[in-house]
Amino acid sequence: MADDAEKTEEPTPKKIEDARKKGNVPKSQDASGVVTLFVAILAVLMLFPYMAKHMLILFQYYFSLVGTELDKEYMIGLAIVTVREFLLIVMPLAIAVAVAGVVAALSQFGFLFSLEAIEVKFDKLDPIKGFGNLFSMKKLIEGAKVTFKAFTTLGVGFWFFFLFITELPTVALFGLDDQLDWLQEKMLIIASVMLFIIFVYAIADIIIVRKQYFDGLKMSKQEIKDEMKNMDGDPQIKAKIKQKQMEMSRKRMMAEVPNADVVITNPTHYAVALKYDDSKNAPIVVAKGMDLVAQQIKKIARENKVHIVQNPPLARSLYAEVELERAIPESLFTAVAEILAYVYKMNGK
Repeated sequence: MADDAEKTEEPTPKKIEDARKKGNVPKSQDASGVVTLFVAILAVLMLFPYMAKHMLILFQYYFSLVGTELDKEYMIGLAIVTVREFLLIVMPLAIAVAVAGVVAALSQFGFLFSLEAIEVKFDKLDPIKGFGNLFSMKKLIEGAKVTFKAFTTLGVGFWFFFLFITELPTVALFGLDDQLDWLQEKMLIIASVMLFIIFVYAIADIIIVRKQYFDGLKMSKQEIKDEMKNMDGDPQIKAKIKQKQMEMSRKRMMAEVPNADVVITNPTHYAVALKYDDSKNAPIVVAKGMDLVAQQIKKIARENKVHIVQNPPLARSLYAEVELERAIPESLFTAVAEILAYVYKMNGK
């Protein structure tokens, strides 16, 4: 029983889908962060001339107001221009970062809309439980991971920065344009190195998050059995239903035996009841069975004065090749026709 209760089995597709409906999906914050940071850096580099232009416009506007009397209209105009230019500077970058965040999330777990994930749960508002979670071992480990990532990333960045600082005496001899080019080059190097380190951490975080996620969804053997029962129904109940269906089918089949023209047997193991169907222009099988069912068919046939003819090869062929309420194949027409002719002659038809 202990082994059966252990969660050793991989989660089934249904278990994963149920977790997804609740908003429980594997999501790496580091992966989303590295994509967002990369797009932010790229957007700043691409949009820098545009942003610099609007910053210049804003400063020129401020300088144009020097000496202007402070009044209500002055303050309103100042606020409008400031907000407008600030939005023009910030919005393209904000939109790029927002789109990057959405793309990063969708690439990890696809589109997901779950009402359960945003449902208000008052038990989560318990301050005592919240205080306990704040100082839990899990939070402690997460905090240590974040600290380690930050220190290593900033440490490597500072090391490169220190190396570049040693070049300053030489750079001081350059012209202003060359100094700006040097500064831009070194900033790109530092940003690229730090971004690469964060990218490595993100890959590791994705692997860890997905492993923890699927480990958390692991199931016991009993849970898998219960899930199969819920999906397909209890096997015992299904067996009983199938048995009832077979009994009903057998009753309907036995009810057709009195209407048959002949029952062909082998003579003990097989019995097949045939009736000529004018609509199909061929004999059809109205009942068939083996052993006890065959004996019951022959008993009903005798009670209703239906002729019983022994023909072992034909009985076996009819039983194996023809389903209930189906016409016999052409290959058996001749053999069956001879028997029906004999039966009709005996009945005076």
